[in-house]
Amino acid sequence: MVILNKIYTRTGDDGTTGLSTGERRDKFDLRVEAYGAVDETNACLGMVHLHLPPDDAMAIEIRTFQNDLFDLGADLSTPETDADLGYEPLRITDGQVERVERAIDRFNAGLTPLRSFVLPGGSAASAYLHLARTVARRAERRMVELARREQVNPAGIRYMNRLSDFLFVASRVANDGGKGDVLWQPGKTRQG
Repeated sequence: MVILNKIYTRTGDDGTTGLSTGERRDKFDLRVEAYGAVDETNACLGMVHLHLPPDDAMAIEIRTFQNDLFDLGADLSTPETDADLGYEPLRITDGQVERVERAIDRFNAGLTPLRSFVLPGGSAASAYLHLARTVARRAERRMVELARREQVNPAGIRYMNRLSDFLFVASRVANDGGKGDVLWQPGKTRQG
């Protein structure tokens, strides 16, 4: 159970932060960067909600993914260890990854194939979905880099990869099913 009654503790004033295990790490530590980027992705999804009806199918999926992102943050803030933590650490599961894949398939089913890359934009919801997608990709890059140095749950990395794919598909759905997509026109703006 999470209880937040004291917001400031002053323990981070020295430039460190506490992981779920109690271990202190620098605030610029790669693990902290990774779960920070996951948190930023979640905040971007909150911005998407401002532009969707609450009972919209996409809004419902995104709320589920926002909860998953908190799970992923907990996963990343609890490094793998042989020590008895006194509790079972929360880890992203293959089932969560598969749920994102099913959402991609559902939302992508009605879209026409692309013949060009899509520029971020169109509707407000689509623009925020593109922002969330790029932040999700950054989170994934940080997680992969961390996995080269420390043990990271591979399902968490797959989750972020699939989530960014979903966000791309969702951005097209939010652009009137792809009809409002702004397509890249290679070389169109070059001078001379």
